[in-house]
Amino acid sequence: MQNEHETPEAKAHWDGVYGRVAHDAVSWYRPHLDTSLRLIHGAVGPEASVIDVGGGHSTLVDDLLQQGFRNITVLDVSDIALSHSRQRLGQAAKSVTWHAGNILTASLPHGGYDVWHDRAVFHFLLDPQQRIDYARQLEHALRPGGHLVMATFGPQGPMKCSGLEVCRYDAESLAKLLGPRFHLVESLLEMHHTPSGGQQQFLYCHFIFS
Repeated sequence: MQNEHETPEAKAHWDGVYGRVAHDAVSWYRPHLDTSLRLIHGAVGPEASVIDVGGGHSTLVDDLLQQGFRNITVLDVSDIALSHSRQRLGQAAKSVTWHAGNILTASLPHGGYDVWHDRAVFHFLLDPQQRIDYARQLEHALRPGGHLVMATFGPQGPMKCSGLEVCRYDAESLAKLLGPRFHLVESLLEMHHTPSGGQQQFLYCHFIFS
């Protein structure tokens, strides 16, 4: 089975989503990713190198910049999403590394990041090989002792998002998929209130990479 999030059709799909829906109207939008920020701040200081995977429209980069982080990479399959964020940030966008590409095949520096953040990408990967490829990228790009902050739909989360099927996880199943080099530090369930008034259960996990 293939998933549109990471096939050659992914760019067209997500460019279409971001092209027709306002940034603050997509179901996963939050003005501030408070839980992600708390987990990141609990793990590292502003000197850390952070990559936000699938962060094209996210405001995480805004808040990290405001809080003194200067070594930030934002990766997304959608050029439109990245363009919107650059426009939103204005001159501050010049201090961010913007990477348009497929997370499964993107060229990333070996051991280049202290923190890998992913909110709502991994749960789109339905094919087991995709999850293996994702974990391989993680192990390549995250330095030993680095931190993975990941948010997926939880056990009671939706079964589809943006017209695509998703996987739902608990902390144990997520840790098993990522492999023994990822050691779970903290997990929690959070109810996300969508802009349209719905609710989505998210699972947040913080892992340390050995």
